[in-house]
Amino acid sequence: MGIFAGCDEAEFRIQETEFRSQNIEVKRKECGMERLPAKSFQDLIVWQKAHQFVLAVYGFSNDFPKKELYGLTSQIRRAAISIAANIAEGFKKKTRADKVRFMNISQGSLEECRYYLILTEDLKYGNGLKLMSQLEEVSKLLESYSTSILKSYL
Repeated sequence: MGIFAGCDEAEFRIQETEFRSQNIEVKRKECGMERLPAKSFQDLIVWQKAHQFVLAVYGFSNDFPKKELYGLTSQIRRAAISIAANIAEGFKKKTRADKVRFMNISQGSLEECRYYLILTEDLKYGNGLKLMSQLEEVSKLLESYSTSILKSYL
C-alpha cells in the first residue's frame, strides 16, 4: 500500500496543500489578520490612525504662540485634517483612478504635515517627535492602502 495509506501520491499532495491552506487561514484568524471588506471609511485602519493623528495635532498645536493662530496653527491642523478627510472621501469613489487620486492628495497633505513638524521644531514651538512617529505610521499604512487599491483593480 505504500506510505500514502490508500491515497495515490497526487491525491496526497492535494490534501497536504489544502491542509496547509486551511492551517494558514486558522493562523491568520488567531492573529487577528482576517481581513473583512470595509463597509465605511471608519473601518479602515489607515483612516483610524490618520484621525488619531489629527487629534494629536490639535493637542500639540494648542500650545503654539497666539500669533500663530492664523498661521502655523491653522496650517498644520488643516493639513492633518486633509489626510483623514481625503481617505474618507476616496473610500466611496467608484473608479480606481478616483480612489488613487484622493489617496495621492492625502499623501501630499501628509508630507505637508511632515514639513510643519520640522518647522515647529526649528521654531522651538514644541517637540513633535511623537507626532512624527505617528505620521510615519500613517504614511506606511497609506502607501499600503494605495498599493492595494491599485492591485485590486487589475
